[in-house]
Amino acid sequence: MAGQGRSAGRRAIRRAAGLILSAALLVSGCTADEGSDTSVRDIQQTLDGRAAAVLGHDESAYLAALAPEAVQLRTAERREFRNLADVPLRSWEYRLGTVRRHGTRAVAEAELRYRIEGYDTAPVTASRTLELAERDGRWYVTAERAGKGGGQQLWQQGDVRVVRGERSLILAVGQNGERLKALVATADRAVPAVSDAWTSPWARRVVVLVPASLDAMGRLLGAPAAGYRGIAAVTTGETGAAGTSPADRVIVNPDAYGVLGDFGRSVVLTHETTHVATRAYTSASTPMWLSEGFADWVAYRGRGRTAGQTAPELQRAVRSGEVPAALPSDADFAFGADADRLARAYEGGWLACELIAARWGEEKLTAFYRAVGAGKHRAGAVEKALADVLGTTPQDFTVRWREYLRERLAG
Repeated sequence: MAGQGRSAGRRAIRRAAGLILSAALLVSGCTADEGSDTSVRDIQQTLDGRAAAVLGHDESAYLAALAPEAVQLRTAERREFRNLADVPLRSWEYRLGTVRRHGTRAVAEAELRYRIEGYDTAPVTASRTLELAERDGRWYVTAERAGKGGGQQLWQQGDVRVVRGERSLILAVGQNGERLKALVATADRAVPAVSDAWTSPWARRVVVLVPASLDAMGRLLGAPAAGYRGIAAVTTGETGAAGTSPADRVIVNPDAYGVLGDFGRSVVLTHETTHVATRAYTSASTPMWLSEGFADWVAYRGRGRTAGQTAPELQRAVRSGEVPAALPSDADFAFGADADRLARAYEGGWLACELIAARWGEEKLTAFYRAVGAGKHRAGAVEKALADVLGTTPQDFTVRWREYLRERLAG
């Protein structure tokens, strides 16, 4: 790429944020407005039968849970059931939350939980709101939609194509075969690159979702698509210990990812795969400059790029005498912020992690990451890890970081 195209391409890479989106988990336990009756149990029985039908590839049994008169719902659900056919599911279940019953009608909040065979050690979770009707002692689903703040599932957007790699699984809608073959090859290379830099335990596998368009990506995330324009990929999943939090998914924006070259695509998927690998050691105590900077450090590690090629926006600032006074704040990473400011935030985080690796060593960098994430509160977590792991203070580290920016970017 050249000229404006090259600049836009770099920016798309820099803005490939590893967004960690928390799934909305429902409160356990069930209630019914009309006192203690059997409706909750019977509704759960209907949903259990539906789940068994998904795992058993039994379309008739799946549709049997739907009200016979709900013609449009049955048509949509039949299409979704078939769209899901090739996805290698290990488990599928519904957990009921609040059930509000009014006579022979009810509205239930539920959590769909499913796992991909060979990839998920924990389930993906999705909140669902179901409307039901009782007839002859049995409950039937009459409507279903995403719960509050939830998004669509990929199979609701079209026939899901499955491409298997050695270390990755691609689930895609509306993408051609050649593009998916290239994507799975890039994802397969990203996994060992991450494992080489991050030696702590992780699944060493990644699931990548590719919707048909930017708008479809927004529907998966349950958020306005405009907020992800120019962002090549995001990672969903909750921070916390592996096995106790919902599984991660890397979601690719086909529009922004498609304009990148091979190098940019590799950087994007390695960055996002790093977020998958480090999730169990990332917490509310981890500042964005560390989580995003570390993901970029892994993504650019061993690539042979100069600091100026990797951090062009920050280099321009440093050369004009505008050396940042402090490490990037979380607010500097906000989507929808000024693009140059966002780029400088990512670049500043990357150079902070590169400084630690260069001055204290790569093992100290990963130990520092884990130590910060182990903090019980944001306040004091970085300060304690700086002292315990690196033997320094926030003030001293900031001075070293500003000097490092001049050293790497001013020339």
